This record gives sequence, C-alpha cells and structure tokens, in this order.
Amino acid sequence: MKTKLKKNILAVWLEGRVDTNNYQQVDNELQEVLAGSEVSSLIINAEDLNYISSAGIRILVKLRKQFGDYKIINVSDDVYDIFQVTGMTEVLDIRKKLRSISIDGCEKIAEGMNGEVYRIDEDKIVKVYKSWISMDSIEKERTYARTAFVNGIPSVIAYDTVKCGDNLGVVFELINSDTLANVIKNDPENLDNYVDQYVELARNLHSTHVPVGSFPDIHDLLYSRLPKLERWCTPSELSVLESIIEFIPYGDTITHNYLTPSNIMFQDGELVIIDMHEVTMGPPICDLVSIYKDMIAAPKQIPQVAEENIGMPADLITKVGNMFLSRYTGITEELTFQNYLSQLNLIYTVDACFTVANGSEEAEELAPAIINQLLRGVVIPNEQAIKQIYNGF
Repeated sequence: MKTKLKKNILAVWLEGRVDTNNYQQVDNELQEVLAGSEVSSLIINAEDLNYISSAGIRILVKLRKQFGDYKIINVSDDVYDIFQVTGMTEVLDIRKKLRSISIDGCEKIAEGMNGEVYRIDEDKIVKVYKSWISMDSIEKERTYARTAFVNGIPSVIAYDTVKCGDNLGVVFELINSDTLANVIKNDPENLDNYVDQYVELARNLHSTHVPVGSFPDIHDLLYSRLPKLERWCTPSELSVLESIIEFIPYGDTITHNYLTPSNIMFQDGELVIIDMHEVTMGPPICDLVSIYKDMIAAPKQIPQVAEENIGMPADLITKVGNMFLSRYTGITEELTFQNYLSQLNLIYTVDACFTVANGSEEAEELAPAIINQLLRGVVIPNEQAIKQIYNGF
C-alpha cells in the first residue's frame, strides 16, 4: 500500500483486493501511518482496487469514525457497485474513476480565464479546466448548470467529468454550435442582431428569481475572499473592502460574473451559457461590471490577453462591449454613456481587488501590483463615491 503525506493531507492508494485474507494487514498499516503523522484530512485513491469485501469496508467505516467525511476517488464501476449495494455511497464521498479522452487534433473553439473549449465530435464539446481548478469546483459548476436549466436559463447540462491529460474536463452536448465570439467575428454584417440576442440573454438571466440557496450570494462569496487578501493588504485596507461589500444591493436573481461571448454558445440560432463557474445570486451590476472589465478595460490595457480570452480582435471586443452596455441600459446620449462607463470603472477597481484572491497563478503574480495601484490608488481614495454608485443601482 502506497501512502503520501503533504500539508497534513494523507493520500492512500489501495491496490488489488482487500478481503478477509489481508484486511487486518491493511488496517494495521493504515493505523501505523496515522499514528505517526499529523493528519487533518484523508483521500483514498482506489484506481487500482479490483475488489473489496465486507471486511475491507469495515476498515473504511472505522476511518470515518476517526476522520468524519473523507474522499474515496477513482473507483471502478465494479467496486462502486459494491459500495452502492452496501450503502456506503450514502455515507461517504465516493467518486467513480474518470474516463480519459484525448483532445489531440481537436479544434479549439474558445479560451477563457478558467479553461479552454474543444470540439471533440459533431455532437459534443469538452471544456478543459486550468490545473488550479479543483474537482470540487467543477462538480459545483455542474450543479449550478442544472439549477440554472430547471429555472429556465438557457444553459447546457454536462454529460460527465473526464480526464484530459493532466487536467480535468467536462463534456457537453452541443450540436451545430459555435461560440458567440466566433459567430460575431465571422458574420459582422449581422452584428446588431447578435448584440440584441446577447442583451436579451442577460436580461433573462437578471430577471429570473430563484429560491434562496440556489446559488451562493455574491456578498458571501466576496466575504470569503477577504482572508485570502491578508497577505497583500493591511487590516485597515481589508476593512474598507468589507464596508464596500455591505453597500452591494441584495437580490434573488442570477448573475453569471463572466458573461462574455466566449462563454456563450450560438446553437441553432439561440444562445446558451456554458460556463457556470462563479454564478451567484446578486444584482445585475455585478455582470455589467464584469462585462466592462473583460470587454472594455481589458482590450485597452492588455489587448493580447483579451483577444486570447474572448476570441475576437481587441477593437471588435470593445465595440461589442459598448453596444451591449448601451442597449442593456438604454443610454444613447454620448456624454451620459461616458459618465456611466466612469461609474463602472470605479466598481471595476473593487472587482479587480477581489479577483486576485481567486487562486490562479496569474492572479498571484498580479496581486501586488493590483493592490498597490487599484486598491490604494483608486478604491480607498474613492470609497464614498463607490458606495454611492452601488447605492444608485
């Protein structure tokens, strides 16, 4: 039996059979490892486990009494059936082994902050996540997609979670589809129609009321990120951010938080959302600021990154972003619209400060500069103005 201890997390690989002939030996070895280490959580990898008897299952029950909940991953269909029959799937977090697929030679149709999307055949696409996104986050996204779907939001339901090399992915059924970004880029003559559909999708999202608890509340999400900012911020700076969160309006409608054309598929003339990674309950301003960040600020500040993330030329991204915000708000007078964009820009600086706490390597690298330039240079000097803007929404 192979074991590995890292940061108080113990990983155990079970192999072959665990039955009446060897269960005592397995138990003894496990307890020996546990007794000699500081273990706070446990993961059992059953990828090479071919069979487990009731005697072996008693070991797992014993571990549950020691640790409470722990994970058993990469379980084969045959072993999973044993766990299911014995009721273990109801009391332990047991996950089947993921099937592996190859994206070699597949067309990449989108790339975003959280991963890349490939077409694997005529009927399916796969979203391959960045390495820093955990299985728990991916499973959470699948749950959000189902919840959005049953509440009337045009989203797609994932088939299954898969392995793509060293990364995780999710397979979706999407027939005759392409990203909205590619459709706009390849058919500029119908840009007005596509932007109108884009606006209609957002309004549908922002007018859909869902029961409390259907998705995380935006306030709770931002509060949870405050401790992650402690390494770059002083207590007084964190206090400013905390007080700003309190001014964000509450709402029981859905905000996507990454509603760009690269995260929307155009299928048979209709738009459907494929990325539900950070869906929350909250006010529409959260989505509008996100669109401003990705489609107006980013193309100006980091055009190459914006083009890679959205899949359109920077000038076209900016054009679509401005058209969307103007039509969504109904603001057509130029001076009034520029004033509105200035308000979004202030809110964007707050959003950027919280974005650096999302756990990605890119955010870690940018965090010191963003905190120094935006939090200390813009947010804190304009704290009251930002709160007034939130109040106006």
